[in-house]
Amino acid sequence: MTTTTEEPFRALLEAAPDAMVIVDDAGVIRLVNAQTEALFGYPRQELLGRPIDVLVPERFRGLHPHHRLGYAASRQVRPMGAGLELYGLCRDGREFPVEISLSPLQTADGLLISAAVRDVSERKAAEELFRALLEAAPDAMVIVDDRGTIQLVNAQTEALFGHTRADLLGRPVEILVPERFRGHHSHFRQGYFVDRQVRPMGAGLELHGLCRDGREFPVEISLSPLETPDGTLVSAAIRDVSDRKAAEDKLAELYEQQRHVALTLQRSLMGSPAAVPGMPTASRYFPARQGAGVGGDWFDLIPLGGGRVGVMIGDVMGRGLEAAAVMGQLRSASHALAKTGMPPWQLMRALDAVVSELPDQFVTCCYLVVDADAAELTVCSAGHLPLLLAAPDGQVSRLDVDVSVPLGVGEVPHHESRHTVEPGSVLALYTDGLVETPGSDIEEQVDRLSLALAKTCAKVEGLEVMADWLLGEMLPDADADHYADDVTLLLVHLPDSPVTSQSVVLPAQPSSVGAGRRFLRSTLGAWGRSDDQLCETACLLASELLSNAVNHSCGPVRLRVRQAARELSVEVCDGSPVLPQARFASHDAESGRGLLLVDSLAEAWGTLPTAEGKAVWFSLPLPASARGWEKPSTLHHSDGIGRMSQR
Repeated sequence: MTTTTEEPFRALLEAAPDAMVIVDDAGVIRLVNAQTEALFGYPRQELLGRPIDVLVPERFRGLHPHHRLGYAASRQVRPMGAGLELYGLCRDGREFPVEISLSPLQTADGLLISAAVRDVSERKAAEELFRALLEAAPDAMVIVDDRGTIQLVNAQTEALFGHTRADLLGRPVEILVPERFRGHHSHFRQGYFVDRQVRPMGAGLELHGLCRDGREFPVEISLSPLETPDGTLVSAAIRDVSDRKAAEDKLAELYEQQRHVALTLQRSLMGSPAAVPGMPTASRYFPARQGAGVGGDWFDLIPLGGGRVGVMIGDVMGRGLEAAAVMGQLRSASHALAKTGMPPWQLMRALDAVVSELPDQFVTCCYLVVDADAAELTVCSAGHLPLLLAAPDGQVSRLDVDVSVPLGVGEVPHHESRHTVEPGSVLALYTDGLVETPGSDIEEQVDRLSLALAKTCAKVEGLEVMADWLLGEMLPDADADHYADDVTLLLVHLPDSPVTSQSVVLPAQPSSVGAGRRFLRSTLGAWGRSDDQLCETACLLASELLSNAVNHSCGPVRLRVRQAARELSVEVCDGSPVLPQARFASHDAESGRGLLLVDSLAEAWGTLPTAEGKAVWFSLPLPASARGWEKPSTLHHSDGIGRMSQR
């Protein structure tokens, strides 16, 4: 190249950011710029006229002339040594990595070749650091491009998947994905390049990797975008979670075993109330799924005799086995106290004393006595949620009950109230799990339950269907496996009309015993029972109760006889509050055998305090032919979920 030819290039060469070296077709350096001097450490005059091999490390010089001649034949702008590691040689003998771009220059003096040389030492150092970090990562690291081609892996990837590094580089990443997932994987991969952010892959999904031997294993994958000069890459950190999944499965199995034990214990403590003749009920109980999955909800039905039934519902605050244990104590105590005929206010006071002795326990509870013959409720509530009453015409109202503080507060009296209700009404009792939700007002939720009960009464028939509808209305989005708190619902249907019943008031004098016996025989005769053994036994036992009332009480005596679905009951009421006690009489005693006789012949008997004094009652089973066919009670359990139907 002549001096005249060189001049147009000098200004351009000096302005270039890279080292520029121009050689002729013989490989002799014809022109360099200042960046070349700085990069290689040679003065300009020392390079001009020397072969280009002076800048090439000794180990590459044998092949360099061949590559140079090949380029002279092809003559196109391209990187030099594409895919190869290129190095330059400084004057002091130090080698350094370079990138070289070649361009042909046709001049009047012949072909010249321009080489733009860039020192990539810093970039290579950064890459080496990146590779070192990649190798130091505890997880398998797989880096792919936007086409899903594997560009880089670490040793952990080789160990985890069983592939060698050479097997993986340049292969589609789907080689590591089980066959059954490959159809959707490319779609998800392309979606990530649209929304590039650091995040777990397949959040909420079960992910699996595929080993070289065909074995699948569960994995967790975290994705990160990497912006590079060559485009966006995606880094996937892959962790084998086989051990953790096995541990989780074991823990889940242990949890279910413990939960089964806890639910079995709770069902045992909670019990299954017996069917009450003539008073259909339906109940739903769903245990909480948090913690041990048990809680302190309970309900009970206690036949009290004389057509009366005690209905109890309660909720021990808190959850877990401790709450269930307290519930078991209170249910047993309340059932035993109710069987004595204790009035609601007195029973609640006794339970309050029990709870007060338990540390840090508070219990809401409601106990009511249903007198079906009188269509009357006697209610006492200790901090429990309102009772809902659905009248036969579908109108729903809250029962106006004087609600006191929860049990365990102490020193606050509990009052009972009496309410006349229409036959055929439906009572709804429930715990807070049915109406209490985060962020909602419980009063609004109770109003919502009232509307749901009214809608249910208008649309469906039968307590079982009603119970299911109410749960669907109140908990539409709740899965039975994910209740945050116990859910208890009890529906009680009062008889549509009073059972067959007759009564008579007699003076407290000896002649009333015979009069009462004649009244009873006449009534049973009208009911078609004057000639069977049932009539004789009923008259005998009624005589004993009337004799006790005449001899040991004051005021008039009321005799009531009632025939329910499966039993005949006789009740004698007097004005004395003293409850009779059965006792063993000596052989020569003239009295003391009456209650023992009642206890021997009656199916059941008991006493009840009344507003006037007391009532003593007994019941006898009706012959099967008189009862007709009756649908038996059924009790269903499924995974801790109780459903009871009573007729």
